[in-house]
Amino acid sequence: MRADRLLSILLILQIRGRVTSRQLAERLEVSERTIHRDMEALTAAGVPVYAERGSRGGWRLLADYRTDLTGLKPGEVQALLVGQPNRLLEDLGLSRASEGAWIKLLASLPALYRREAESVRGRIYIEPRGAAEPVPHLPTLLEALWRNRKLHTIYRRNDGKISERLLDPLGLVAKGSTWYLVAWNGDDYRTYRVSRVQEARLSLEPAIRPPDFDLQSFWERSQTELKEQLPRYDVRVQVEQKALERFGLMGRWARLLRAAPVEEGWLEAQIRFEVEEDALAWVLSLGPKVRVLEPIGLRAKVIEAVRAILEACVSLRESSEGAE
Repeated sequence: MRADRLLSILLILQIRGRVTSRQLAERLEVSERTIHRDMEALTAAGVPVYAERGSRGGWRLLADYRTDLTGLKPGEVQALLVGQPNRLLEDLGLSRASEGAWIKLLASLPALYRREAESVRGRIYIEPRGAAEPVPHLPTLLEALWRNRKLHTIYRRNDGKISERLLDPLGLVAKGSTWYLVAWNGDDYRTYRVSRVQEARLSLEPAIRPPDFDLQSFWERSQTELKEQLPRYDVRVQVEQKALERFGLMGRWARLLRAAPVEEGWLEAQIRFEVEEDALAWVLSLGPKVRVLEPIGLRAKVIEAVRAILEACVSLRESSEGAE
């Protein structure tokens, strides 16, 4: 384990240039004291690693030092070969580059792993969720990120209005089959749905990227905040167990919070909907297989809707009998 960790430290330093003890400890899931001992071991082995002091300090390698250690373990090879879903690579315009990289990686493997590696892609297939959206400007957004350039965009908002924006692109996120651009708009961080980008072109002006910005942390935080801001409508019902097993058909904005048996074949459940109309539609769809306990207002609307349906059916029958 320690030899693997020392090799990982060496490769991280080659890639990153400067890394603090805390960053290495978090990345390798060890203590900072262990990192210091590892650095002493690397120095004793003749690796030219040194520490820079101060607020911008950290561990570094001498500028011209490189290791020729390129060995990959079977699990690491498999992780590289599984890669990203083909559809996402095609959206980014990287499917051909991905194939070229795969061929080069395969050629560099020892014969012992090559045959196993060739079969990996035929055994694992990752299908992005949801229908794919047209994203013709995605390669331009990716180029802006690679080249660290500002972006001139024309964007269609949720309300259908068109606006022009000059953005500092910070990252791309694929959620299922939907792409989002995270950017600074001059006032705040914003998330833009890539399929709504009508035009995009690179600016000659370099983009500004905050040094402490972390894409994954921002996305997870924004998703949590979005869920907290969504409207909530909680109901408490008694429902047949078999009917509740089909609850997943209600869609992503309905969530089962808890369920417990109350009598044979029946459960008492608390369910969170987005709006009252969704809850009403679900209750009516189950008919006698569900009993509304709370809120009382929902129960009253169910009774009102059932009466209206009954009156409409009686009226239709009377009309049919009168016509005869």
